[in-house]
Order: sequence, then structure tokens, then C-alpha cells
Amino acid sequence: MVEKYEAMFRSAEMSLVQLYIPQEIGRDSVYSLGDQGLVQFRDLNTKIRAFQRTFVPEVRRLDNLQRQYRYFYKLLREHDIKIFEESEEDTPRGVFRIAPSTSQIDDHVENGSLIEERLQQLVEASEQLELQKSDLEQFRHVLQAGDEFFANATGLTHTESQDESIPTSVSFVTGTIPRAKAGTLEQILWRVLRGNLFFKHVQLPEPLYDAKARTTVLKDAFIVFSHGDLILQRVKKVAESLDANLYDISDDHGARSKQLQEINSRLADVYTVLETTNTTLETELYAISKELQAWNTDIAREKAVFETLNLFDYDSNRKTLIGEGWVPKDELSNLQGQLARLTTSLGVDVPSIIQVLDTNKSPPTFHRTNKFTEAFQNIVDCYGIATYREVNAGLPTIVTFPFMFAVMFGDMGHGMLMAMVAALLVFYEVPLGKMKRDEIFDMAYSGRYILLLMGLFSIYTGFLYNDMFSKSLTLFKSGWKWPSHWEEGEPIEAISVGTYAFGLDWMWHGTDNALLFSNSYKMKLSVLLGFIHMTYSYMFALVNALHFNKWIDIIGNFIPGLLFMQGIFGYLSICIVYKWTIDWVKEERVAPGLLNTLINMFLSPGNVEEELYPHQAKVQVFLLIVALICIPCLLLIKPIHFKLTHSDNGYEAVGTNEGDEVNTAEHNAAKNGADQDEEEEGGHGEEFGDVVIHQVIHTIEFCLNTVSHTASYLRLWALSLAHAQLSTVLWTMTIQISFGMTGVVGVIMTVVLFTMWFVLTCVILVLMEGTSAMLHSLRLHWVESMSKFFEGEGTPYTPFKFEPVDVESMEQA
Repeated sequence: MVEKYEAMFRSAEMSLVQLYIPQEIGRDSVYSLGDQGLVQFRDLNTKIRAFQRTFVPEVRRLDNLQRQYRYFYKLLREHDIKIFEESEEDTPRGVFRIAPSTSQIDDHVENGSLIEERLQQLVEASEQLELQKSDLEQFRHVLQAGDEFFANATGLTHTESQDESIPTSVSFVTGTIPRAKAGTLEQILWRVLRGNLFFKHVQLPEPLYDAKARTTVLKDAFIVFSHGDLILQRVKKVAESLDANLYDISDDHGARSKQLQEINSRLADVYTVLETTNTTLETELYAISKELQAWNTDIAREKAVFETLNLFDYDSNRKTLIGEGWVPKDELSNLQGQLARLTTSLGVDVPSIIQVLDTNKSPPTFHRTNKFTEAFQNIVDCYGIATYREVNAGLPTIVTFPFMFAVMFGDMGHGMLMAMVAALLVFYEVPLGKMKRDEIFDMAYSGRYILLLMGLFSIYTGFLYNDMFSKSLTLFKSGWKWPSHWEEGEPIEAISVGTYAFGLDWMWHGTDNALLFSNSYKMKLSVLLGFIHMTYSYMFALVNALHFNKWIDIIGNFIPGLLFMQGIFGYLSICIVYKWTIDWVKEERVAPGLLNTLINMFLSPGNVEEELYPHQAKVQVFLLIVALICIPCLLLIKPIHFKLTHSDNGYEAVGTNEGDEVNTAEHNAAKNGADQDEEEEGGHGEEFGDVVIHQVIHTIEFCLNTVSHTASYLRLWALSLAHAQLSTVLWTMTIQISFGMTGVVGVIMTVVLFTMWFVLTCVILVLMEGTSAMLHSLRLHWVESMSKFFEGEGTPYTPFKFEPVDVESMEQA
């Protein structure tokens, strides 16, 4: 068995394979490959229209079945029936599974149609019964309101008779209307009939089903009295336009009583039938809820298989499916074994054939990650996918990202809070991974190992800063002591008696020049960290050039760029460290300002006002000359080399990485002497003008970015200072106030102010400040570090693999 390449420092080597699969086992073979996730298939039918491909009918049939499943899921949600969800773990490597038989899929399709038809009948019957029930209930409410309507209308006769019937010359319309439209109806009728009407409405006690709204709404029963049939028709048209339901009732109390009895009897029958129908429907849905996810998973996989088969080329003479795809070289034996086991299990005489192809196509980039490295790799992949086989920026990010964060966030207490939360996410990662998470919590869960390292690194840097919730710890003996005697009115200066064991001496805390000292220390430390970070990142450019055998990039780009960067900022970094090693008090002279030294190095070469070391002026002039020479070297070496070594057609004969079975397009074209067609497929040759323009842009960007990127690392100092000062202010304005109080008030204020301090610490200093520091650390990696070597022109390796199918997939579809 071939040992798997770790594929983290640089991407795994990929092989382009061609698969020859007998037609009768094509579906089973692709299913087996999708179960393991080994091959990223290429589309061999780009010139064929989508609807003309071989397996389009199968895909359409499965599309229709998935539509039916979405309909079932919609009904489950409407009836508030939860679907049975079975957690599906990723299939471990080595576990062999075969595809479900075609008869099982046919059963799914047949059952889906039968169940859909059955459910549609039940739903339609239920809706019709609901409408009938709603209509009868509204009729009943109008009849019940009739006594009140006609009692109020007896005044229209202008007599003292006890008979409630109204004159035959007066007509009326009764019905129900949505409560929100009752006032509108009255206003319109008053304007249309010019006040020649009597309008009365009462509120119904319960909401009723509305056919148009497909839900229950509040309604009012109303009656309109007026004269004449023509006016009555106008009233009906206006009422119906406002979604009113009209009912004919008698103006006689006895007749209305009989109508009410008849309606109640019909309602009782409707209630019985509706209850039976709904019970039958819910019983069907409960049975479906237990199987729907399993059905949907089978069909989703079957559809993915046929969609993948549509990428294959079909040889009708040999009855063979031909496919191409990218496979990691160390997975070839697994691929062969998988297809061999499938052939044996199905009892097929003709085996599948795998052929490794030589190609000039650019392979996809595949970094093999685990649950720890995956989140760090995602940080880099969000910026860009690494070019095939170039150094992966995700590997050093595992250390540098949380460390840069910790430099800005350095506080032992805040780091402990973050580390404890992350440790809980790590400890309970299995149950948390199975539960549904919202977007914010999912981000925290996915980056749990990043949060853990950020918290641990922050504890370390907080230990260096001797800072815990804005307070210093007296862990070791101080290297300073106060003088025993001093004259009143004069400033007190501490006396050095040794060196503090680790980090900042706690004696600096609370002194008048504490901020000045820590500012200077952290600012210089930021420059040093930035120089180290950019230098080792720049070294990866050398590693890439050596790997791809691009010697011209080493001579024309790397060496001049390295000399330029080291001659200026490397020199500045050495001066910072050298300045720290000198006891300027003992030397009895003022320490020179390094910023002025760097500025004068360019503005007045050869002149040094305050000398840091002997022969400083000569060294600075030499370094300045070297830096100036590097600029034309960056500009000219590569274009001159291109002009001398390339013919007019722009074909580039570059070195290749011997031993790579599959290389990038330009490397293989040069190695194999590829013809013009292969060159066009793999990438066009460059022209001399393009090389010159590219090199001019590169030189300008590199020289300017060397300055701006170094200055950008001062954010480490700025955010560290802001975090420390904000922590101090928060402590001073909350919990410190309670320390001067005594008695019951002191106890209460201590509890209250501690709670306030803790909540604000978690929300502002840990959450908000932590997010800010994380974004700044992200920028330092994306811009300052990765720009030194990272091309990011690759494509991700996305093998055909069955993904877990859950309820949300049906809802989103």
C-alpha cells in the first residue's frame, strides 16, 4: 500500500486517470466512488447540450421524485409533524458499500407517485370540507346575529307594532366580511347610496377560515337595509368586491330558527367527516415522517450518480463508459482496489480499467487536513487557493495566526477566558457537531482549535507583558528598588539591582514613565516581529522557485528583493537588538533615535549625528548603494533573460520538476516539447512587452510594500496598547470603586460592580476586542505575509462524494 503524503506543506501530487467501465456496472461503480470520494471527474461532453446527454431521462425522473418529497415535507411542516432525522456519520475509509438496486429506486418512484396522489386527494378533501365548514359557520353566525339586526331595524316602520318584520318596500343584504374591511364597506355604501341605507355590523366571537387568505381571519357579520332591487344589486357587488360572503336569511324569527337548526345539523356532519379526513391525513404523514429522510438520501445519491455519469463519454460499440478525473497519486491503489472489489461482488467478467494519463493540464490543489488543521486551511483558502504544488500558506498559519493575535490581545486573564470557552467546544465537539447550529455559533465551533490556540498564546504573551486583567503579578523578585533616602520635592528614581526573571518587571506598573517604556518596547518589538514574519514568508518564494526549477526567479527576483529588504529593514532590526544590548546609563550618553537614523540614511548618506556603533556611516552608505543597485536588477534581469532565451513566438522553455508525474501546464509543455495546441490549452506564451510591464509593476509594488508592510506591523503595538489601556479603564471605573466601601453597602456594591466588570470584560474586551485583533491578524497574513510568495491561482480539489442529506436541503430546495 502506498504511504499517503501529508499534503500540508505543499499540495498532494495529482494524477489524471481515465476510467473504462462496462456499461452494466457503470451506475454501481460511480456510486462506489461517490461513497469514498476519490475522483474529481472532468466533463467529457462539453460540446453536447445538457438535455441531449445520455442519462437526462433518469435525472428528470429523479427530479420529479424530489419535487414530490418536497411536497411531503411541506405538508409535514403545515401539520407541525417533525421529521425523523437519523444522523449520518461519514463513512470510514475501507468500508465497502454497493448501490441500492434499480428495483428499489423504481419502488421509490412508484410509491412517490401513489403517495402524492393519495395526499393530494386527502388535502383537497380537507380543504373543501374546511371551506364548507367555514361557510356554514359564517351562515350560522349571521343567523344568530339576525335577532339583533332586525331588532335595531324595527324603527324603520315608524310604528309601535311588536311585529319585528319590516315593510316589503325595504330590502336587505346580510353576510360576513373581514373585520379590517367592515369600516371601508360602510363608507363606500354611504357614498354610493348617498346615505339612503341602514348599516349594522357585529363582531364574530372567533376567527374563521378564509379561502383567499388560506388561514383564519377575524370577521364581522353585517346587514344593509335599503329600498329597491337595483340598489340591492349595487350593495351586493360592492360587498363581494371587498371579499364579503353573502347569505340569504329570513326576516321572520321562526323561519330563522328553522334555518339555524338545519345549519347546525349539517355542521355536525361536516365536523365528523373533516375529523376523519384529517386523522387519515395525519396518519399518512406520520408514517411518511419516519421514512422521508432515508428516501430523500437514496434519491439524492442516485441523482448525483446519474449527473456524474452524464460527464462520461459513452462508447456504443464497446458498451463502455469512459470517464476522466483527477486523483491524488497516493490514492491510486485505493481506487483500483475499490473498483476491483465492486467487480468481484457483482460477478462481472469484464473488469474496469484505470489508465494514468500524461497531460499538460493544471491539476487541482488538494491539501489533506484533519479536524485541527482544517480551520487554519480555511483561513488561507478564503483568500485564494494555492497554485498546484506551491508552498501552502496554511501550515505556518497554525502558529503565526494565533501568535500575532496574542501579541495584540496579550492578557493572561482574558486569554484564560477565551481558552476555557474554546476548551469546552473542543471537549464537547462530538455532541455539538451533531446538533443544529446557527451561523454565529457554527463559526465559533468550526474555529474551536483556532480559539483554543489564541487563548493559550494570549496567556503566554500576557505573562510576558505581566498583565492580568490590567494588574501585574509579583511572581519574581523585582530588578528595581526604591532608594532609602531622597530629598523632598525631587523626582524619585528607582535603582537597578538585577534582571527580572521573565517578561516585564512588575515595578514598572504604576510608575510615571510606565506608558513611555512599554510603548517603546512594544513598538520596537512589533517591527522585529514584522521583519521576522515577512522574511520567513519571503523564503518560501525561494522554496517555490527551487521546487519548480525557476532559477531566473531566484536571480532576477528573490536575491535582489532579499538584499533590498534586508539592507534597509533587516539593518533596522539589527540596530534595535543592538541598542537593547547597551547600557546607555553606564555609557553616559543618550541613546540615538533609530527612526531619525533610518531617515537620515536616505536623506543625508554618510552623515550620522548620533553614532550607534563605530563606522556606522560607512556601513549605511554601503547598504544604501546595495539597495539602490537592487532596484534596476529587479527591473531588468528577467526581461533581459527573456529576450535572450525566447524566440519570437513567445514560447518559454523553462525547467521542470523532474519526478512529478503531473506538472503545471507550462512545465509539461516545455518538458515534452508540446505542440501549439497543447500550449494553447495549458496557457499562452508571454510576449516581451508583457514581461517588461509585469516586472515594472512587481518592482514598484515590492519596493513600496517593503516600507508600508513593515509599518503595518505597528498595529501589533497599537492594539496591544489600546487593549491594555481599555482594560485599565474598565477596572478603574467598575470594581475598583467598591474597594473603598465597607459594611453591607460595600458587599452589595462589590457584587454589583464585579458583575458589571465581568460582563463588560467578556463582551467588550474578550468578544469585541478579540474580534478586532483577529481581523488585524488575518490582514497581516493575507497582505503582509502571503504577498511575499503566494500566487493563489489554483483550483480546489472537489472530488465526487456523497454529502449528508438533511431536512434543510429539502427546505432550501
